[in-house]
Amino acid sequence: MKFIADFHLHSKFSRATSPKMDLENLDKWAKIKGIKVLGTSDFTRPEWFQNLKEKLESVEPGLFKLKSTGSRLVDGTRFILTTEISCIYSKKGRVRKIHILIFAPDFQTVAKINTQLGWIGNLKADGRPILGLDAKELAKIVLDVSENCLIVPAHLYTPWFSLFGSRSGFNSIEECFEDYSKYIYAGETGLSSDPPMSWRNSALDKITLISNSDSHSVQKLGREANVFEGEELSYKSITEAIKNRGRTSAKLKLIYTIEFFPEEGKYHYDGHRNCGISLSPKESKKYNNICPVCGRPLTIGVLNRVEELADRPEGFKPDNAIPFKSLVPLEEIIAEALGVQPGTQQVLKEYQNLIEKFGSELEVLLEISQKELQSSTLPEISEGIIRVREGKVFTEPGYDGVYGKIRIFSKGEQKTLSQQGTLF
Repeated sequence: MKFIADFHLHSKFSRATSPKMDLENLDKWAKIKGIKVLGTSDFTRPEWFQNLKEKLESVEPGLFKLKSTGSRLVDGTRFILTTEISCIYSKKGRVRKIHILIFAPDFQTVAKINTQLGWIGNLKADGRPILGLDAKELAKIVLDVSENCLIVPAHLYTPWFSLFGSRSGFNSIEECFEDYSKYIYAGETGLSSDPPMSWRNSALDKITLISNSDSHSVQKLGREANVFEGEELSYKSITEAIKNRGRTSAKLKLIYTIEFFPEEGKYHYDGHRNCGISLSPKESKKYNNICPVCGRPLTIGVLNRVEELADRPEGFKPDNAIPFKSLVPLEEIIAEALGVQPGTQQVLKEYQNLIEKFGSELEVLLEISQKELQSSTLPEISEGIIRVREGKVFTEPGYDGVYGKIRIFSKGEQKTLSQQGTLF
């Protein structure tokens, strides 16, 4: 049994999130994307938690499905109880802003966690609540409720809200979580970094690197995800697989992660969005991390922060490293191949065509052979999918909240491919 899981996303009750992020649409789009296990997200929000209890039913231990689907148990989307907490607090003379992902095994555990966190902050304000709570204390509260919960620092290097963030983070897991560091078994790479960047920091060898979409809309589900293989599907087997860091003895194994090309993330390079300044770490150093336009400090991005914390050279790979595959969303590949914008009717028609033929987006991106693709879609689209698989892309790194750009074709190359396909 092999399946894909995306644990970190947000419901319609989170800020800047699509109103379509409800259980019915999440279930529908998980199937379109090819995701078997999906995080519920936002279980601390009272309305959403009530929605989860009313509309989900238990299937395997710790996993749930929609009551109304009527689908066979073996085929339905599974939901796992997750949420993200924003911890903003002062420690050692600095303001810290850390986002933490929490996994919980059942509704009873969630109810107890929500009760205790409700004493500390307003859980009704946002799907991802902001609490004036030390990340270590959050771990203590959650694990005291149930040792079966899992605590995962989210998007490890994001400048503003992460464990290693340049603006508000720490230099190590131990500095943040202190004596609770031994209970931190995993960290989330985030869109602006990938596993090889974290492999340069030997202190992270002891945790598992997982990847999730952090999606605020149904179309973005699975843009980063985790691929498991094994004989058991349950909350325990999933969390144990994460804790075991890919060891083969477990009933379930994390066999690889699905990643963005990190340059596409919004914080890969340093820069200033308002000034239109994007700089590599070497370029930033020349300016002493000061914007050459406005004279204010640059927003230091993920690549620079990785360089700062690294104790290994670029290209180092630990012996026990879990593999990864970098992808570009199918809609973006189709749009570039056709020379139009994502979301146009032309793109959606071809997207639906491929999903109908092959079952899901991630099946198309990861598994379908080049020969099958060539016989099922336009030459430039099949070529784009294969190039992305092979990492043959051009990158323009994102910076200071601006998404980067990934190009697959050189100017005008799509027309040449299309003409060749027509002649053939």
